[in-house]
Amino acid sequence: METSSVQDLKTTTPAHDILDLFAERWSPRAFADRPVEPEKIRRMLEAARWTMSSYNEQPWRYVVASRHEDPEAYERLLGCLNEGNQEWAQNAPVLMMSFYKETFSENDQPNRCAPHDVGAASAALTFQATAMDVYVHQMAGIQKDVARETYDVPDDFEPMAGLAVGYLGNPDMLDEGKRTAETSPRSRTSLDAFVFGDGWGDSASFVTE
Repeated sequence: METSSVQDLKTTTPAHDILDLFAERWSPRAFADRPVEPEKIRRMLEAARWTMSSYNEQPWRYVVASRHEDPEAYERLLGCLNEGNQEWAQNAPVLMMSFYKETFSENDQPNRCAPHDVGAASAALTFQATAMDVYVHQMAGIQKDVARETYDVPDDFEPMAGLAVGYLGNPDMLDEGKRTAETSPRSRTSLDAFVFGDGWGDSASFVTE
């Protein structure tokens, strides 16, 4: 299936008018064997840099490796993913892993918003990538202990997620199950399923009108 056809299939028609980036963004597993330009990687990380965070703590950290620039570093990072993700993510030209600092730097008190903030940073990174026709697939399936040992991660930092980054590839490179997911339309629950008003589970009136 042509990559342009896959993107057309994945571009959704939202129920309300939103930025095109949200309608176009999705998480592929098939990546083209094409390097991602360093300038684009820097722009993605710059978007993460300017993300909002609790008390401006900026608790996020990223490890980044490019298969074309440093194959050895790339293999080290690939080994931090779980086996199922390694099978397809090894085709992505760039891998990243996000981490977050669990405590505030000023007083060492727990920062309960740190997971939220690193998620926001990775979302900003992802949408910046989408604007440049680069795709990001975030993965919960990582080996935290391997990541900690590989990168000598400090005790007050927590590995969060892996990110596969690259240009869209042909779904035919995937096994049947992943290929089916790759070529299926996107779907989301409706607003009234998760936006509440007077009570928990009671849909807010302004989303049901």
